[in-house]
Amino acid sequence: MTTPRTPKPARKKPDTKAPAKAVEPREKASLHPRNRHQGRYDFPALIKSTPELGKFVIINPYGKESIDFASPEAVRVFNRALLKAFYGIAHWDIPADYLCPPVPGRADYVHFLADLLAEGNEGVIPRGAAVKVLDVGTGANCVYPLIGHSDYRWHFLGSDIDATAIAAAKTIIAANRLNKAIQIRQQANRKQILLGLLESDERFDLTMCNPPFHSSLEEATRGSSRKWRALGKADPKRKLPVLNFGGQAAELWCEGGEVRFVTQLIGESAQVGQQVLWFSTLVSKASNLPAMQTALKKAGALESRVVEMSQGQKQSRFVAWTFQTPEQQQAWRQRWKS
Repeated sequence: MTTPRTPKPARKKPDTKAPAKAVEPREKASLHPRNRHQGRYDFPALIKSTPELGKFVIINPYGKESIDFASPEAVRVFNRALLKAFYGIAHWDIPADYLCPPVPGRADYVHFLADLLAEGNEGVIPRGAAVKVLDVGTGANCVYPLIGHSDYRWHFLGSDIDATAIAAAKTIIAANRLNKAIQIRQQANRKQILLGLLESDERFDLTMCNPPFHSSLEEATRGSSRKWRALGKADPKRKLPVLNFGGQAAELWCEGGEVRFVTQLIGESAQVGQQVLWFSTLVSKASNLPAMQTALKKAGALESRVVEMSQGQKQSRFVAWTFQTPEQQQAWRQRWKS
């Protein structure tokens, strides 16, 4: 396997709908260069586009406009405003208590995957419907396909085991007339991830996954408590949501936690290794990487990468791997040019 490294940002940049703005919060200084969410948000413009956001805007301790991230409703409306303003998603909503992920971090994962594809393509990001992406566990929010299609015009298949999440994602897609670009498919066997999901003739340039990070509800709850303390919101007089940004069981925890889930994903990927150019998954803790590298070696991955990402003080990463030889990879890329 190759030494883990971060792909360099590709040369070609997509059009952005909002210019980068200066300075104040460190939390956005480390985003990918093509990430649309640089600098501070223009709240008056966001409110003009999504008027309901106005009632959730507060002044933070720095004297700047923000929202109360301890309020699930505020976070949901904020995401709706961001997706509309930055990605042209006119209609977006999710059921109560389903995962409402922070959009800027999700966008970073998409952009770094684009760089990974560009590495062997003379530094140019492949765009358009020829690029097929599988989003494993797309959830009710369907955020990755919405961002990936908006910025790169890639086509997506989203999978999930939860019928409610499937229905919500399909509603978002239909409401935005994206049925030709984004499809949703239910994984009927809750004990499988990739197996039984793909048709034998399907090919994907990328897979991506935001796995359940925790091994139990209790562990997830402790994680949220730590986040509230870090945000300075652990006020004993205030009733805070049990789970930060919401989330159902399958979205946040599974037996054995992240290591077990990703290890299974890697094992199953070997059985469909010739149908995918690059597999990938987020990894919440760097301490989990050795177990995953062992699983990749056991599965016979020919090449793997650990790509580090940073959103201010938050550090994240994803692992990517392939079963394609360099010659097979080069032949695969010819499809983007035909």
